[in-house]
Amino acid sequence: GLAGAALPVVPGTPLILAGALLYAVATDFTPVGLGRLAVLCALALLGAIVGAVAGSVGARRAGGSHRAAIGALLGLVLGFFTAPIGLVVGPVAGAILGELSRAQPLRASVRAGFGTLVGLVVGAVAHVAVAATMIALFAWWVWHG
Repeated sequence: GLAGAALPVVPGTPLILAGALLYAVATDFTPVGLGRLAVLCALALLGAIVGAVAGSVGARRAGGSHRAAIGALLGLVLGFFTAPIGLVVGPVAGAILGELSRAQPLRASVRAGFGTLVGLVVGAVAHVAVAATMIALFAWWVWHG
């Protein structure tokens, strides 16, 4: 699960959530009840949202337009079909193309693309942190009730 948070091909937080759910069912929801599963579900959702929007936010923070942000998001969606490389190249290329579609200079377009790349890295680190938090919470609940 934690490796899946760092590797773009493997869905990390959903795997952690699925493992916790299986454990809860196997133990008749004793140490991990519905409330705790809801917390893990919310964290998994947070991880997915961060992963999905990080590149777009990075493009905007680097001075890119809404088109750069939308291009990064579309590039991410298209990148799923060519993972793992496409999950990095797609958003960066999408941000650059979004800026070029506004007749922006190449330098400004590449800056938006670089911002997307930085956003993707920050998003990946945040996603790993969310996954580690999920694992730590689950372990705490299992060992300490």
